[in-house]
Amino acid sequence: MPLVWYDETMKSWILAAALILLAASADAQQRTRLQVYSTLEAEHIADFKKAFEAENRDIEIVWIRDSTGVITARILAEQGAQRADAIWGLAVTSTMQLKPRGLLEPYAPKTLAAIKPSFRDPADPPSYVGMEAWVAAVCFNTIETQKLGLPKPASWFDLLDPRFKGKITMPHPASSGTGYFHVSAWIQTFGEAKAWEFMDKLHDNIAIYVHSGSQPCRLAASGEFPLGISAEISAAEARQKGAPIEGLIMKEGGGWEMDTAAILKGTKNVAAAQRLMDFAASRKANELYAEFVSQVAMPSIASNIPGYPPGVAESMIKNDFAWASDNRARILAEWAKRYEGKAAARKN
Repeated sequence: MPLVWYDETMKSWILAAALILLAASADAQQRTRLQVYSTLEAEHIADFKKAFEAENRDIEIVWIRDSTGVITARILAEQGAQRADAIWGLAVTSTMQLKPRGLLEPYAPKTLAAIKPSFRDPADPPSYVGMEAWVAAVCFNTIETQKLGLPKPASWFDLLDPRFKGKITMPHPASSGTGYFHVSAWIQTFGEAKAWEFMDKLHDNIAIYVHSGSQPCRLAASGEFPLGISAEISAAEARQKGAPIEGLIMKEGGGWEMDTAAILKGTKNVAAAQRLMDFAASRKANELYAEFVSQVAMPSIASNIPGYPPGVAESMIKNDFAWASDNRARILAEWAKRYEGKAAARKN
């Protein structure tokens, strides 16, 4: 009798385990695989995936991650026959190249009313929604500048002081979104003629134009060049690592760029992509964004990033992203004609 009981019990356990595996397999097969383009850091999108799937257990995010230029070029080349269903983390100046070509599917997330007007497509319904932004700042090495007797700039025009000659680096605007938003913002703020006159004089003081938005701050942090035109988040990151960097916000204000989320036209998973957009614009997602950047789409979300410079939100110009996108090729051609001679060599 005990042996018979043992055999029957084992059969029951095996049957139960098989049923559980079958159920799990069926559940996995029923999950919608949502392929999503992103340019964000791997550790951040891992958190996004975990949080989204916890609330949407029938959807699985499959990331297609690459640089801004690669992702943008790929979507433009695919022209509606794209590999992915949605975007979650692509610069707005890139997203705005997709909208006029009809490559985005308009959708209004449930929390749209809670999003700052400057962080969304003004169309109704919007073709994209902003997530978080990074903002213009000067990374100022307090030790090296003191050694060299260099003053602390408060205005963009202070950077034209001959004492800064060869002491400043800046991102190349053709390869860096940060570099382009600086150039675009100067033109929007000062007017075309005055902006080019300003950049002509600034060029005299620039040591080199580098191909990364954060590299000028890293170069300032190392002391190789005492000042770097970059973004406020790069200054805060350098300070967190112990570098003697102060992030300076210029009194005229400055440019900024933001990441966006959008649905790609032609997706066969429209309902799942809409749920992704609902989450990307949710309070929960904005709280995740605020863990690595200060300026997020919802005004009620606070971020306490150590070493973050004051006055950033107030410094953000009324950025005409449509104008910046429409005039990008013209501006970059003029910029290259004037200043390409100091560009860093590109790495293969």
